[in-house]
Amino acid sequence: MTIKKNIYFIGVGGIGMSALARYFLALGCKVSGYDKTETALTKKLENEGVKIHYEDNVSLIDKEFLSLENTLVILTPAVPKNHSEWNFFKRSGFEILKRAQVLGKITESNKSIGVAGTHGKTTISSMISHIFKFCNVPFTAFLGGISKDLGSNYYHDLNSQITVVEADEYDRSFLELKPTFATVSAIDADHLDIYGTKEEMQKAFRQYLDQNLQKQGVAIIHSSLTEVLGKKYKTYSIDDESADYYAANFRVENADFFGDFKWSGGEIKDVKIGLPGIHNMENALLAFGIALENGIEPVKIKEAIGNYSGVERRFDVHIKSDNLIYIDDYAHHPEEIKKLVTSVRKMYPEKNILGVFQPHLFSRTQDFADEFARSLELLDELLLLDIYPARELPIPGVNSRMLFDRINMNSKTLCSKKQLTHYVGVSKCDVVLTIGAGDIGAEVENLKEFLLKH
Repeated sequence: MTIKKNIYFIGVGGIGMSALARYFLALGCKVSGYDKTETALTKKLENEGVKIHYEDNVSLIDKEFLSLENTLVILTPAVPKNHSEWNFFKRSGFEILKRAQVLGKITESNKSIGVAGTHGKTTISSMISHIFKFCNVPFTAFLGGISKDLGSNYYHDLNSQITVVEADEYDRSFLELKPTFATVSAIDADHLDIYGTKEEMQKAFRQYLDQNLQKQGVAIIHSSLTEVLGKKYKTYSIDDESADYYAANFRVENADFFGDFKWSGGEIKDVKIGLPGIHNMENALLAFGIALENGIEPVKIKEAIGNYSGVERRFDVHIKSDNLIYIDDYAHHPEEIKKLVTSVRKMYPEKNILGVFQPHLFSRTQDFADEFARSLELLDELLLLDIYPARELPIPGVNSRMLFDRINMNSKTLCSKKQLTHYVGVSKCDVVLTIGAGDIGAEVENLKEFLLKH
């Protein structure tokens, strides 16, 4: 990949885009860009040397980034088609690439690990990254969240020989990658605004794995996916003893989660994972398998997993006392919410759980309204916020009230973010969950402060 002097990002504040911005900064490029909203992350980027403006206005683009020869424009898929800066760059003949295309070019000449699946990508890729760093394996990582262990969503070692990337299925982005090591954790129906049907999604995942096979690489998929993806890949599971990587004797001890990891070459007992939940045991098992495939000693992997701290907004525990637990989580699909609440129940079986949920996207809410309702009914009490639109325009008849009316539980309330502390304050629940992929994350610190004082 030929690196240009100037890199301009449209949507620089996105978690994946910001990792790329940091990569180009590290290479010595001048980096600038637009984003819709100023956030804690954009402020950090500005402090690191990225010049950002928050109005879609061509006149705000620095003149040096108007050089056709010296500027590469990188685009987030969430940008609307009528975006004036994007249209200006298109009309002017600039080189414009999507984030996934850039990642594809960065990784094409080196070994890479593509972490795919509708759930778990960020946790699995950050676990793999943490294991590599803990075990002194030089690597580069582009993550979809802020790793607590790395302190960033981007990491680079000067001696790096392998790159860890999230293989995002949205708009078929992952087909830009040809990973040496490929993983698939789950294929639940999602992004139906793009794919139309679950079958079309499955087809795209098969294509992604075919690209791994073309490189004579190694693929590890969840054993439940062999019917859909084929039986020519290695598998992992906590339920299927025939899987290539299997976690036996799964148990909870004093709110810590343990399992015995087995594979064709051996077994290692009493692996403690740094995050709670059955799904995270499986995530750790997959990370273990990838690390083992890369030649790391099992005992070192076990030690690394036990020291894993997690990712911001992935089962992120902010308050933990005898009478109050506060956890923030990015869950935005019915299956993710189900796994989150189930895990919390296992940890705190005697406590009542309040969930604050912000639906993400009108299309996703419409497609999975009944499934969301069933998952949210696992809570003891629900506060339901307005839908976060992200990249979408409203869909007539699709709103939080539509979802609210489908939820069969006694203690449920529609509320605004302004009313949030009031309703949390009157709740008698001793576990509070904030759930969603929108801007609910911006409320976490205020809510935490309120709960500590309340």
